[in-house]
Amino acid sequence: MPGALGVAALFFALLGALVLLGKVSVIVVAAYGLLSAVAFLLYRGDKSAATQGRRRTPESTLHTVDVVGGWPGALVARRVFRHKTVKQPFRSIFWVTVVANCLALAAIVWAGPFLLT
Repeated sequence: MPGALGVAALFFALLGALVLLGKVSVIVVAAYGLLSAVAFLLYRGDKSAATQGRRRTPESTLHTVDVVGGWPGALVARRVFRHKTVKQPFRSIFWVTVVANCLALAAIVWAGPFLLT
């Protein structure tokens, strides 16, 4: 199984294919990219705060960004910063957000390109 970066790259490749097939707009790819960057930065900031005893980013905030499309960036950040990789139930909830986001994307693609083109 590919690592976190590989999974994120495969997901973006899938999005690219969906754009080429006319199933989603390039705006969707840009939104996932932006949200992934935001998630990456939030996880980096939370790890920094955790190691320096500063105020942390609420887990609900991290999960919200993940479920709306930032999960690829969060997946990479979790590995890069070795953050939120052991703690339960965070891990389980993270994967629920990934599945929920992917199911929502699949529903949009299934409903037809008229929604996001």
